[in-house]
Amino acid sequence: MQVTFLGTSSGVPTRSRNVSAVALRLPQRSELWLFDCGEGTQHQFLKSELRLSQLRRIFVSHMHGDHIFGLPGLLASLGLAGNSSGLDLYGPDPLENFLHGAFKSSSSRVGYPIKINRVKHHAEEKSILFEDKDIVVTCVPLKHRIPSYAYRIEEKTKPGKFNVNLAQELNIPPGPIYSDLKNGKKIKLEDGRVLNGKDFCGPDIPGKSMVYCTDTVFTENAIEISRDADLLIHEATFSHSDAELAYERGHSTSTMAAQTAVEAGVGQLVLTHISPRYAPGNQSSPNDLLKEAQTIFPNTILAKDFLELKIQK
Repeated sequence: MQVTFLGTSSGVPTRSRNVSAVALRLPQRSELWLFDCGEGTQHQFLKSELRLSQLRRIFVSHMHGDHIFGLPGLLASLGLAGNSSGLDLYGPDPLENFLHGAFKSSSSRVGYPIKINRVKHHAEEKSILFEDKDIVVTCVPLKHRIPSYAYRIEEKTKPGKFNVNLAQELNIPPGPIYSDLKNGKKIKLEDGRVLNGKDFCGPDIPGKSMVYCTDTVFTENAIEISRDADLLIHEATFSHSDAELAYERGHSTSTMAAQTAVEAGVGQLVLTHISPRYAPGNQSSPNDLLKEAQTIFPNTILAKDFLELKIQK
């Protein structure tokens, strides 16, 4: 899995940072998922190596404008291009009315199927939001001024490397049988032998995992959904010295993000959603927020627009 940051600013865009959007490229399939879609996101796609035509799912954290104002335009452009087979959207309850109103008021027709999935029930019940043969997506409610949700994307565990030499030594004919054994199945050969696929495979290969967590103050739910994740993308709108302002506005400081990473035991932390008040030249800079977080959780990096990151175990 590879992550591309398309927008890393909080509230409003700056000269170097657009507002929130993160793209996830899935392995072994020509498919992109998008997390939030702030104003100008489709322009960010054009400046990147990503192909908007591969977009398949969009996950919205909450309904504040810096996370959704780019969505109607992006969806309309996909319709005009005529190269989308359909999209699944996931987000808060008002998402459907927001898009319906935007399309109706602008007389826009997207021309491809869009399915809007409400996440509130799944978040509150801690049930699976999406699942296919390779990936599971879950979500939890966060603590913000309006309903906000974090998402976890996790690859399923895969069988270990298939021992071809052992299969050949046992005179097992190649073909579909090898595939069944590699998938851990039990099979019966024509000669009566019963084989267990697990005997022919190495240790299971755990899947990679990513958590997208914004906007929120420090909350146990963020720790819970981030548990043992390989990558945690967490908002760090404010510095530690502005903690009072963070609580007032329902956001996290760099130290809150780092503490979440520590308690959840994640592999790597990426700070994003940086307030423009920390633009270079001001009293504090984004690098100051990074240093604060690294004091608590050393394996922290600072997101910037168009940063590409491969998720590692």
